[in-house]
Amino acid sequence: MTALELISGFILEHLEERRPLFVALQGPQGSGKSTLSARLQSDLQAPPHSLRVAVLSIDDLYLPHEGLVSLATSHSGNILWKGRGQPGTHDVDLGVQILSALKHGDSPVELPRFDKSAFGGEGDRLPMDGSGPTIKQPPPVDVVIFEGWCVGFNPISDEELLSRWNGEWKDEKQKLGLKSDQMGRLDDIKAINEKLKDYLRLWSYVDIFVQLRPLPPSSEELSQYAIIYKWRLEQEHNMKSLNGGRGMSDEAVKSFVDRYIPGYVFFGKAGLIQESGQGSTTRSRKGMVLTLDEDRRVVSIATF
Repeated sequence: MTALELISGFILEHLEERRPLFVALQGPQGSGKSTLSARLQSDLQAPPHSLRVAVLSIDDLYLPHEGLVSLATSHSGNILWKGRGQPGTHDVDLGVQILSALKHGDSPVELPRFDKSAFGGEGDRLPMDGSGPTIKQPPPVDVVIFEGWCVGFNPISDEELLSRWNGEWKDEKQKLGLKSDQMGRLDDIKAINEKLKDYLRLWSYVDIFVQLRPLPPSSEELSQYAIIYKWRLEQEHNMKSLNGGRGMSDEAVKSFVDRYIPGYVFFGKAGLIQESGQGSTTRSRKGMVLTLDEDRRVVSIATF
């Protein structure tokens, strides 16, 4: 079965448990989250299901360009905040406002939009002035798909953070050829971890969780995150082919993905929105993990 069929079935299986049903879809850059979300929306809205479906990307919650510049300037020593990406670069309050409005279902909701091609690929949020997509309510929506690369990432303990810093992070930097002075300090990772505590307000809306995970490499010499560079570059090339070439250069894409890798290493393993020891949630969530090969085909399925 395809990822679309599997996720659609998983949503329908749990739909009667809660409406609207909030579905988190997490996966690395370029893994196909946005495309899958759009296809899921079309599939679930069409007969015989005829559901009302809203899709929100965490990418559209990025701070406006001015806010991103301000964050980078005020934390000039933290290379992980030199641009959008890591926790701390999103408007969590806006996200909570939108998810809350979708949950209550008693008023129209304009969804934010972030133009990734603006400012030479640095991006900017478009004005929320009524020109964006609007979910008309009531009646309330049936399903809300909340997708993004770090959706569900939870903060970890100082002990676990230090363990990963000296263990997996050290190994992955070597495999990917990342220099320490390019990837931030321990204090920078701690700052990201602290910001993630605020994101728990977003994750509290989630009912079921779906994660797209790359197939582990065949050799221990290779990084499990190497495929993300290929996927993300394909994504950028596709965007530029549709907008007249506006966006990042290949070199800029490489540097862009570099800045995300610490997020996967330190927080991706805790990304299944389960109890994390940090008080992240008080209710259990059901989830599904789809492992994808290089061509984004499903090769294995796991549920929890």
